[in-house]
Amino acid sequence: MSDTPAAPNDQNPTVTQPGQQPARNWVRILAKYREPNLARSSFEFAISIVPFFILGTLAWYSLSVNLWLAFAFSFVNGGFLVRLFIIQHDCGHNSFFKDRRVNNWVGRCLGVLTLTPYKVWRRTHAIHHSSSGNLGKRGIGDVYTMTVNEFQNLSTFKKIQYRIYRHPIFLFALVPVLLFVFQNRLPVGLMKNWEYWLSAMGTNIAIGAVLVGFYWFGGIMPILLVAMPPVLVAATVGTWLFYVQHQFEDTDWKPDDEWQLHELALHGSSHYVLPPVLRWFSGNIGVHHVHHLYSRIPFYRLMEVLRDNAELANHNRMKLWESFKCARLHLWDETSHKLVSFSQARKALAT
Repeated sequence: MSDTPAAPNDQNPTVTQPGQQPARNWVRILAKYREPNLARSSFEFAISIVPFFILGTLAWYSLSVNLWLAFAFSFVNGGFLVRLFIIQHDCGHNSFFKDRRVNNWVGRCLGVLTLTPYKVWRRTHAIHHSSSGNLGKRGIGDVYTMTVNEFQNLSTFKKIQYRIYRHPIFLFALVPVLLFVFQNRLPVGLMKNWEYWLSAMGTNIAIGAVLVGFYWFGGIMPILLVAMPPVLVAATVGTWLFYVQHQFEDTDWKPDDEWQLHELALHGSSHYVLPPVLRWFSGNIGVHHVHHLYSRIPFYRLMEVLRDNAELANHNRMKLWESFKCARLHLWDETSHKLVSFSQARKALAT
């Protein structure tokens, strides 16, 4: 798969709003931000991995002092694990280091900490980038979203299933555990290729070795209060971040014959404006429209893009308090071209 977006379909001319340039033009503009800096990448890696291990060590030693103190250290460590996942994410896009081999080995090693087999995730995430917002290519690397008409044509049992799937408790309490703890143990969606089995099984063996070491030296409590809390925190936060990056009211979806890569990258991805501390821990991943337009930009250069390009800085902005409303959105309305709730869809169909 190409590292830069493919050319749009010439049979579907780009439509822009007054004062906006075609989304495909941004590829040329953003290309100048793609080069990673070895010193900066190494620094970002160090200030993420070193505190992660320091907090883990403090949590372990706190087990003999106070279990709640150990849990507190581990809880905070979840933030650093989110940041390490963002580094793994950039490695998967070959954007964190110039050398692809370094990216791949750092990504593989971080996959043991994030419980995410690197090669499997890299492939499914590439599919997500190459099909995001395409109604004809849903199901891999995304939060599955049905249209209003599709939902209306379901049987009662299937409607109940979909309602459960889209319920916030299921999406943000159960899915993170199901995805990172269980689903990631197999190359789901890529089961026929031995390379992905090797990635998944190799990661599983390494995770198992770490857990055996934890139990050997400390028993069950280090596993429960040192290893598990950061994973659960990071998985939950990561699931939420991934959700709001594409599941917001003014996002965009198109049928396969109308879908254009650059247009949907720009208009189907949010600009999640987070407070500085949360933006740091999440590695600027909230600047998601820019990331989808040009995935080879290192995360630490995304804010530079916004500073230099006011049009991108002001596009699809969504603040933290606004984002919580997105949890109530469930269906794509092809008439209004908005993501709507079940109740909004029902009212629209009644009129």
